[in-house]
Amino acid sequence: MAVHKPMRQRRKPMGEINVVPYIDVMLVLLIIFMITAPMLTQGVKVNLPQATAEPVEMPDENTEPLIVSVDADGKFYAAIGDRQDEPIAARELMAKTQAVLRRNPQTPVMVRGDNAASYGYVVSAMALLQKAGAPSVGLITQQPDPVSDDE
Repeated sequence: MAVHKPMRQRRKPMGEINVVPYIDVMLVLLIIFMITAPMLTQGVKVNLPQATAEPVEMPDENTEPLIVSVDADGKFYAAIGDRQDEPIAARELMAKTQAVLRRNPQTPVMVRGDNAASYGYVVSAMALLQKAGAPSVGLITQQPDPVSDDE
């Protein structure tokens, strides 16, 4: 007796990729980044004055600058540590600046002065930073909006 084997058809290889799981993962990542991105920016809201100036050259691109902000009320804020959005006293600002400059004397020191801040507040911040040992202090400004020829 002859046993008859059923013929198996060979499956043709499928040339399509199911992209639905990739789209799902991409949408989840997009939502995560949209939620976390605003949390990454830290600092004090300062309305910077506008000026056309060349950018300051950093001595070392890996060195993060020490940024001291002066708000419209004359309060100082330092981008040091975990309390960057709380005002800092002048004496504490000098002590922290000295500590940063002792650790790395090449650290660039910059001042962000609010547009509505008194000139005296910004100058006093610069004087405090120089007393703390900063060899030079730069000012951070915002590029002015381009003016059209129609105006």
